[in-house]
Amino acid sequence: MFDSHVATLLSVAVSLVNDLTDGSRGGKPYVAPGDEQLISAVTQLLPSVSDLQEIDHAQALSLATAAQQMRLVFVAVDDERLDDAAEAVNALLRATGTRPQLDRVPGEPWQVHFHGYDDSDAVGWSAGCAAALALAIGSDLAGRLGVCGAPRCDRVYVDGSRNSARQFCSLACQNRVKAAAYRARGSH
Repeated sequence: MFDSHVATLLSVAVSLVNDLTDGSRGGKPYVAPGDEQLISAVTQLLPSVSDLQEIDHAQALSLATAAQQMRLVFVAVDDERLDDAAEAVNALLRATGTRPQLDRVPGEPWQVHFHGYDDSDAVGWSAGCAAALALAIGSDLAGRLGVCGAPRCDRVYVDGSRNSARQFCSLACQNRVKAAAYRARGSH
């Protein structure tokens, strides 16, 4: 489906959206980390890379803002509003100055990676996530982006299943819906 680099970027996009945007999670209200916890939360969400810079407050806020923009993409795709999703991705691509570049990791072949207008982690990860979302929307894989179908949960996911049948952000939400359906059948 997606190459490993794009899959990693989409996974980071999901993590950023799910952890840095308010809404609901697993049937309960969810409030994203505030100023005190934001830097720590962002640092934990980004994959460990040997050259990862120290995330400062401005970068953490930048990634939280990008996460809100990425949420718009997932919601628009889930609502089958691909034009709106494309507009949201294009805005994020422009804001980050996303550009492809060939990079080489020692012992690996050359790979296309995505960079932003500067080398900060916030801009780089935002640009990469925007490019990955653009690749998904610009292909027949747009339908792989989704918003949890469980009541009182608006967390997002990328469907990696063979049959493109995923409906929930997590097994916990899937089980919650199944248990509610079972209880509803038993009460009649």
